[in-house]
Order: sequence, then structure tokens, then C-alpha cells
Amino acid sequence: MTQASVTRILDAAAGGKNNFVADRDAMCRYDMAAPVTTTAARAVLDYLCRVVRHLATEGVDQFLIVGSGVPSGLPSGRQLHDVARDTLGASVPRVVYVESDPMVLAGARATIEPVTDLVRVVEGDVREIDDILDDRVVQTFLEWDRPMAVLLLSTHSLNDDEYFHFVIKRIRQEVPEGSYLSLLQTTFDAIPAELLPAIHELLAMTLPGHAIRAREEVEALLEGLALMDPGLVWVPEWRPNDHDTACLEDPRSSGNYGAVACIP
Repeated sequence: MTQASVTRILDAAAGGKNNFVADRDAMCRYDMAAPVTTTAARAVLDYLCRVVRHLATEGVDQFLIVGSGVPSGLPSGRQLHDVARDTLGASVPRVVYVESDPMVLAGARATIEPVTDLVRVVEGDVREIDDILDDRVVQTFLEWDRPMAVLLLSTHSLNDDEYFHFVIKRIRQEVPEGSYLSLLQTTFDAIPAELLPAIHELLAMTLPGHAIRAREEVEALLEGLALMDPGLVWVPEWRPNDHDTACLEDPRSSGNYGAVACIP
């Protein structure tokens, strides 16, 4: 409760209730250092909704969402599983959320699982990717002979690039042909040089171990993957629409890159 987490900071920035004082304090401190935290959080959530909506339009009806995919600040009916359901229409999506934060887990299990048979919430950490892929619910709830989408959102936990490569390799090995992999990565590429020392110090105090990557580092991780247009971009630039306006005038202020890859 006294240590902020990026999942709960995102929830606080989105106006949710699944967060503690430490998370709200951290959000305020980031806003003071670079006053875009709340808007950037909205840009990230909008990006995730667009990814799910687009992939559902492509016919994907199974989603494995690893990381902070269930902030309570999302409006009612706009959780990622709602977006998939509304887009698919007659088809019925199956969504598995994988979370490591106890509060997010408890909130999702209390508010989502009881009202739908189409969503499961399982405990897991991307740093233990084999455990996630071998999880009984993951293995039985999803149909592994049909394409699915894996949304890898907790890349901030992967501060070892070699293991990050292994995570992507394992996902590519396990998912069926015709699946998709979506990636979200925090960056300081747009932070002015004079602010970087203060931002790094704040990060070390509030989110120790949080992985930040430059564009070239993310490109190296995605090497060999066939990226959908528009490729690796700031999240507001990934297939924007007229409704998602957060950070659209200055996409760099979102502080996050996004990409979606096809898995042959």
C-alpha cells in the first residue's frame, strides 16, 4: 500500500478507484515534473481500445491481455472485453486478463467475472512467461487451435532485454498461426534533456526497476516481426480516430510507443 505501482498509477490517472495514496502522490509528482501524466494515461487507454477494436474487426475473437488491462477508470462499457464484444457483434469474444497486482486482481474478479462468462482473470507475472502460458485457465478457456491476440502491456517489468526477447519468442512459439502480438513501451525519448535527471530520480524513488526504452531499443526487440501499419509509433498515432484526442496534437507527450505485429 505504501509503494506505488504503474498499474495503479494508470488507474489513478484514468480516474479509477483501484489505487492507493502512494499511487496518487506519485501521479501528482510526475505531473509536477512533466504535466502530462493524466492525459498520457488516457492516450494509452485509448490506444488499447483501438487495438482491440481493430483486431476484432479483423475477426480476432480471443484476447490474452498481460498487464494493466483493467483500470477501473475506464467508463462503464468501455473495458477492453466490452470493446471486443461490441465490435464483434454476433461473434462472442473470449478474454483472459493476466495481472500481478493484488488490488487489480481483486477488483477485476469482483466486478468483471461475476457478470460475464466470457472473461477470466488470472494471476501471473510477465517475468514468468512460461507459468502464464501453462496456466490451466489460459490453456482451457482459450482455444489454441484458432488465432488470438496477445496484448503485452507490462513491458515496464522487463528490464532485461535478453529475457524480453525470450518472452516474445515463447509467445510466437505458442500462439496459433494468424495470431497477433501488441506491444506497449514507456519511453523518455520526448523528455527535454534538462528534465531527464529529475525524471530519472523520481522514477527511481517511485517505480524502482521500471524499464524505460528508447525507440531503437524497442525496434531491436521487434526485429523479425511483421508490423501492421503504421508500425512502431507514439500511441496516439496508431490508427487514430476522431474520438480519441488525448495527446493527439503532440503524440510525443504520450510517453509511450505502440505496435501490433502479425504472427505467421
